[in-house]
Amino acid sequence: MDGTGTPGNQSADSGPFDAAEQALLDGLRAGHEPAFAEFVASYGGPMLATARRILGNEEDARDCVQDALISAAGKIQTFEGRSKLATWLHRIVVNTALSQLRVRARRPEQSIEPLMPNLDMMGCRIELPEDDYLSLDQVIDQSRVDATVRDAIEQLPESYRIVLLLRDIEEFNVRETAELLETSEGAVKTRLHRARSALKTLLEPILVRRDET
Repeated sequence: MDGTGTPGNQSADSGPFDAAEQALLDGLRAGHEPAFAEFVASYGGPMLATARRILGNEEDARDCVQDALISAAGKIQTFEGRSKLATWLHRIVVNTALSQLRVRARRPEQSIEPLMPNLDMMGCRIELPEDDYLSLDQVIDQSRVDATVRDAIEQLPESYRIVLLLRDIEEFNVRETAELLETSEGAVKTRLHRARSALKTLLEPILVRRDET
């Protein structure tokens, strides 16, 4: 536990702080206003990007980051330094965003079934021949592919979208994702598999090779 209320993925980047980060921590713990301003300037942007991905709304994302920064400032005395400060803050903003999702009034979740791939009689996905698909490098080279992927992720039902974001974008492992979502590891694995399958279906129009003229 590192002041966030849940275990963090601290072993991945554990190690001593550099001098600048230690000085920032010392200033925060001493209550210096310039240290808090530097804290917001240095970490607010990445935290906002994470909140936007999870909440999908600029106003909600900004409120989330404000709450997360206030929470972090209040817990800074208990921060043990077993992870990088950025990792600790990432966990806090994700937790804060998920809390907002839990209390947000939402419509009943749509089914993921219409987005699932077609299967043959043996239960295997029906796909075009491999030569009909662009390579990953070719897809990455296409303009605005990031926006296309983001839009496709937003079309996933909420419970699948969040699992995909936490595992594949925010890079939490299965155990951490299950803890964040207060569910089982098995449920995370099942939702992730279905979310990835649905995402591939949504992205198929940009994966299929166009005839060159």
